[in-house]
Amino acid sequence: MKFLVSLVMFSLLLNGFAFAQTLIQDSCKKAAMKDSNLIYKFCVDSLTQDPQSKTATTLEGLILASTKNAEAQAINVKRIVEHILKGKGYRSIEAELRDCVEFYGDANDSLHTALASFRSKDYESANSDFGIALDVPGNCEEGIKERNKQNSPVSNENNILFQKILIPFAFNNMLI
Repeated sequence: MKFLVSLVMFSLLLNGFAFAQTLIQDSCKKAAMKDSNLIYKFCVDSLTQDPQSKTATTLEGLILASTKNAEAQAINVKRIVEHILKGKGYRSIEAELRDCVEFYGDANDSLHTALASFRSKDYESANSDFGIALDVPGNCEEGIKERNKQNSPVSNENNILFQKILIPFAFNNMLI
């Protein structure tokens, strides 16, 4: 009897993960078709690596999970830049890097506000706040490029942050 119950529970769990995988793939596909900046493979990989996304059963659940994922990435990039500032290798762009630290904090605040708006089903306001956060990685890159005509030391992290913010932004747009 215990074996039968375990087998049923296992098959239900497996079915749930298969459903989440399909939801992730379908949602990323639709979002990438609507927004050419969204990289489908990145979207799928990012969400399938996130435990909260794996258990989502709706697009709304994916928006919640991906927004939290984007918030975590913004905090991570902010910490990386703060660490870079402690060193002496980037004195020529120190002011720009300090601006970036502030930008990442603002992005995190905007994502938090977007999440609150989304939860209250104010998708238009959430969209606006996602858009504000989405500008941050580019603003950081542009500020550094203007100063020293080269990419920032966190270009890769900014590209990842842009994609991670774009995911809930694109999903939210699917609800409007």
